[in-house]
Amino acid sequence: MIAPMLDTKVDFGRTSADYRAYRAGFPPETFVKLEQYGIGRPGQAIVDLGTGTGTVACQLARKGARVAALDISANQLDEARAIAKRAGLEIDFRKAPAEDTGLESGVWDAVTAGQCWHWFDRDVAAAEARRLLKPGGALAIMHFDWIPLPGNVVEITEALIHKANPGWTMGGGTGVHPATFADLARAGYKDLESFSFDVAVPYTHQAWRGQVRASAGIAASLAYEDVVRFDRSLGGTLKLKFPVEPLDVPHRVWVLIGRSV
Repeated sequence: MIAPMLDTKVDFGRTSADYRAYRAGFPPETFVKLEQYGIGRPGQAIVDLGTGTGTVACQLARKGARVAALDISANQLDEARAIAKRAGLEIDFRKAPAEDTGLESGVWDAVTAGQCWHWFDRDVAAAEARRLLKPGGALAIMHFDWIPLPGNVVEITEALIHKANPGWTMGGGTGVHPATFADLARAGYKDLESFSFDVAVPYTHQAWRGQVRASAGIAASLAYEDVVRFDRSLGGTLKLKFPVEPLDVPHRVWVLIGRSV
């Protein structure tokens, strides 16, 4: 079995307020592309695993899909319900893990996992998603990662995160996750396809600080006083090295799609 990347001390429920305020989720173009692969069409039944504050679930519901959205954090689900209610969206939010959803077998058109696959027992989650899907249904594993480049704000921010939390191991990524192909192949998915595109996301200093606080390496795992100390350090670094706002922060969307047969 493939274990999660970090230990269970990470709790995104501790940072739900920042998550809601500063993590808007995948850019809209992601869902235009997903629809081209037959995911997110009106009337479809879709399960969104690890929904967090429901950003993927809300986008799919706006397109007319019927969505069940699952997470293990009650705090995250509370925020997600409030966001969906304000948007006038009907979504079935449930507290359940990706590995044991409790949902009906073989009736779902698609399963999505946005920015969360690495937290699961991946082999078990892939098998559970396949149990849920109709024949020919699709599992879409989605990532939206900031990209560190030499001297850019991401590289410098990641150095500060690692200084504050030496156990953090998620920096230095490329936004592409090739090991996920093996996850789906082991679980018997076919016709694996992927797409990616890059986008520069504008952030004020305040928004970038909130985005980073909401990460696994900071408020989801550190004590409050350490979070405050880190946030003060990041704020000072931004003023000194990146005084012009907004910041243009490079990101990469990467999606892998596999079919249940």
